Amino acid sequence: MARRETDLQQSTLKQQDVLGTGLTLALPYPHARSSMSMFRLRAVTGSCYLRRFLHGGAANRDHVLEQLGICSGEDQVLEVVGKNKAKLTVNHVGCAMGMLWQFQKEKPQMLRTVEFIKSHPEFLTLRVLAENKIELMDDVTLVDMLYNVLRLNVEPYDSLAQHLVSEAWLRLYRLPMPSLSKFAVCLSDQHLQHSPLMGQITDILNQKLSSIDDARILTTLMISVTSLVSPHLRDKLISKADHLLDTMDPSHYNNPRRMVQFLRNIKYSYRPLLEKCNHILLRNVPQLDAENISIIMGLYQSLQFNNCDFRLAAKQRLMELVDSSADPFSFTKLFVALGPMAGQDTKERLESTALLMAEEFNAQQALAVAETLEEIQCRNLNLIQKIASVVHKNLHVYKPMEIARITQALILLHYQSPELFTKLRNILVHFLLDSVYPYEVTMLTRVLSMLPSPRLDEGVISRVEAVLPQCNLNDLNTFAMAIAKWVRNDPSYRHNTPSKYVCLLQTLNRCGHERLRKADRLDLVLEELKYMSGEWFEEMLLEETMVTLQRLEGQISWTNVPEMALFLTRTNHLCTPLMDRIASVAMEHINKIHYSATYATLLPFAVLNYDPPRVDELFDICIQRAVPHISSFDPHLMVLLAYALAVADCFPEDLVREIFNVDFLAKLDSQLETLPDALNKRIRLRLMELNRAVCLECPESQVPWFHERYCQQLQKKGNCSISPVQQQIHKMLGEVLGGINCARVAVLTPYFYTVDFECVLDRHHQAVAYSEQSQLQISEDGKVRWGSDSVGKERSEVPPGAQRVAVDFLDSKSFCKNSRHMKGEAMMRKRHLEILGYHVVQIPHFEWNSMELSTQDAWKEYLRKKIFTGLP
Repeated sequence: MARRETDLQQSTLKQQDVLGTGLTLALPYPHARSSMSMFRLRAVTGSCYLRRFLHGGAANRDHVLEQLGICSGEDQVLEVVGKNKAKLTVNHVGCAMGMLWQFQKEKPQMLRTVEFIKSHPEFLTLRVLAENKIELMDDVTLVDMLYNVLRLNVEPYDSLAQHLVSEAWLRLYRLPMPSLSKFAVCLSDQHLQHSPLMGQITDILNQKLSSIDDARILTTLMISVTSLVSPHLRDKLISKADHLLDTMDPSHYNNPRRMVQFLRNIKYSYRPLLEKCNHILLRNVPQLDAENISIIMGLYQSLQFNNCDFRLAAKQRLMELVDSSADPFSFTKLFVALGPMAGQDTKERLESTALLMAEEFNAQQALAVAETLEEIQCRNLNLIQKIASVVHKNLHVYKPMEIARITQALILLHYQSPELFTKLRNILVHFLLDSVYPYEVTMLTRVLSMLPSPRLDEGVISRVEAVLPQCNLNDLNTFAMAIAKWVRNDPSYRHNTPSKYVCLLQTLNRCGHERLRKADRLDLVLEELKYMSGEWFEEMLLEETMVTLQRLEGQISWTNVPEMALFLTRTNHLCTPLMDRIASVAMEHINKIHYSATYATLLPFAVLNYDPPRVDELFDICIQRAVPHISSFDPHLMVLLAYALAVADCFPEDLVREIFNVDFLAKLDSQLETLPDALNKRIRLRLMELNRAVCLECPESQVPWFHERYCQQLQKKGNCSISPVQQQIHKMLGEVLGGINCARVAVLTPYFYTVDFECVLDRHHQAVAYSEQSQLQISEDGKVRWGSDSVGKERSEVPPGAQRVAVDFLDSKSFCKNSRHMKGEAMMRKRHLEILGYHVVQIPHFEWNSMELSTQDAWKEYLRKKIFTGLP
């Protein structure tokens, strides 16, 4: 032990200024230079400067370092190692290993020769020498050695790697912060994120956080300790990261990228830090390559952060890279990043290039292209066939999750190949039976259920049943959907549900209820509920979920108000105690809630049509929080906010003026071109509905109706079929009104509402037959008028004393899930139809289908009262 400490003392580094350049080198005292510091100098100043430095004095010359200093490739480094085996010191070994990785690092991925190095006999010599000299290494060299050998694909279970980790653990509390961050990366590479050793690193980070002033060191540690970060430490790390962003060089874009990655890893969309990171990343877009853009956009998507400016800048940058992406590696990165954002012409160009290059793709590239083809809903059968062929040849290469992703992509691309899918199914079953990870079993099971299969292996059922108690709510929901598919596809299902599925469903239900009852942290529950949907959840868990959320109501805070509000909106479940609590917290802490979160906060109150105490104050303070930041809102989010407010009969003048502005609409159009098709269509529909609401309810704003053509296109694509219930109501209306020709079906109004049934009653409340009816039209001056069915003939006003009646059947979608409380959109529709001059009759499904209305006479009497009661 004494000898070891003496050796370590002799290798203590002192700082020297080299030749007055201001460049500080770490030199071993008294004569030999640290191997890795020498290499760092070479990387900065070039080999000529290094040779000049090494020849500075004959007495201090190190011939082995000189030979390494003139090497220009890994083969030369290995040759020097082979010729000087007996002379190699700890500095030589560290220098050689560092140079081998540096040469690889400087090459494009496809030109790297790691396997050549790893199989070279002199590399084995270098590894043996390194293992023998571990105790002689200083702290920096020790960690650098571990980092380099792992980068050179030395297995984590190799004795060299294990000994290096053990030695670094012994020195853990004295490692300098740069080495500690690098060591944490090494542990993550070895899948030791949850180890006691990583726990100690987390503790050191917590203790020394205030002393860290390098954003790279901080962000590297943040990512490494993600899984062990407490909420308190999370907040401290975010605060420190926010501070360092203001002091760091903005050209170092990897630092904000790692901060975004940290937020993604902890599943915490903290908008102030996100926006600050985005601002720096946006400035660096002209320097980013396709791979970095793809990574950043993937992180943003996971955090549901759709920044318009970044997407537009990224699209422009990717378009610039199209011509230079001529090899499989760079093209794949470009295809993945640009494909989902590209216009139709660019997509076709990318697909054509992919078709020409397909046979050159390796296994991972084929996987990435296949998933992108599925995302952009590609219908190029030749390209799909080519990619599937590459996948087929590489099935032996893929890991379990990759096989699942490949299978899912090919299924959703409607690829037809019984042979390939049979192989994929066998591989999925094999991986599933061997897996011990709940998330992996969940994914494999979900994809396996997508494949046609007459019989399910008993082994699969046993494996699923064994893993259920370890699963979170979202995983349990995934299993429920998979089991439902298996039950439906089982031939014996026609007679009764097989007992094997019954037992599985019982276990599933028990695990779900137990997990909810044991839950004690609201944030974790909300995270597990974020993507929950489907029949099993609604029928088996929703009520228990609401009980749990009310039990944890005291944990509702300004940080989780938006998530709670979104969950209630998504489930259509009206829980007044929770909504009252959301309103109370929002009003108390509105200045802490990010302005963009006002949309999520107000959404359930608008959608579920619920007015909490002080409802006007709630809406006013949320609007006051949002309006000053209008220019910072993403265009699509501003449309969604304005629409939610419109549903609640609220039209802030500043917001309406900003949205219905030519510049804003142009920016919105540009953004929509970069968004996924489903979101694109949703935003366009909401803009139309907002335009309609403003025209009808705020005519003083003088916003023109500019969605006529859009609505006509929707009408052509729409489904005009009449349900059996609507047919029944139409027949009854004919009997009540005095003839089937007195009630029209599916009538289109101005501004393109479709009324289920329409009739016109004269001043004596007698129905007017079709031939005498007129049709609502919008004149050139924008006013609603009554016109005849004949083109060009208009009447300036409603026929004297006549009343147009709209009869709407309201199915379950118009009401909250757990009550007969009507939702906001149904109420808005009624307001708008009344503005158009209708007397509106709404027929709730639960009234029409009730036991009280079980006879023809009862139905007719019900309609008679609904239509004629309340008429002027």
